[in-house]
Amino acid sequence: MYGALWRVLPGPWWVRALILAILAAAVLYGLFFYVFPWLSELLIPQEVTVQ
Repeated sequence: MYGALWRVLPGPWWVRALILAILAAAVLYGLFFYVFPWLSELLIPQEVTVQ
């Protein structure tokens, strides 16, 4: 899959690497600011106390 993605991207290797870095940052941003908060509302935390 990564090889196919690498071949589809235009430009020399450094442009491809820059595009992939931007895409990875966008995916992480979406996960941290949209997906993880949404999931935290769905998951019920267990009340655990340590004594």
